[in-house]
Amino acid sequence: MSLNTSPCPCDSGRPYSSCCGRWHAGALHLQAPDAQALMRSRYSAFVLDLTDYLRDTWHPGTRPDSIEPNPAGLKWLGLSIKGHARQDDTHATVEFVARSRWQGKGERLHETSRFVLEEGRWFYVDGTLHDK
Repeated sequence: MSLNTSPCPCDSGRPYSSCCGRWHAGALHLQAPDAQALMRSRYSAFVLDLTDYLRDTWHPGTRPDSIEPNPAGLKWLGLSIKGHARQDDTHATVEFVARSRWQGKGERLHETSRFVLEEGRWFYVDGTLHDK
């Protein structure tokens, strides 16, 4: 099965091509319509090792110099959106849990991410990790 017809890694239940794939490439590249869609597309980009997309959707003020690809053997297991809120016209948060397995150990990343809308594009700014 091709990536375009397979289920999207973000667990939306939609095919990749009509979900996060449209934000990763093509005419709508980098144009996720809201913070939650950007969060889902960034998770899918992590799963697919799309480091250029991750860099391009990270706010220039907080973006790291480089983003490393996934370590060999890392398996992303799923994404759960716990909540999302829009503070005003240009600021939003998304709380999520991303699960993975690496070297036989399950990992759980629980974060509330902050997003900002600038010049018509949403950017990831930073996040606050929740205690395990």
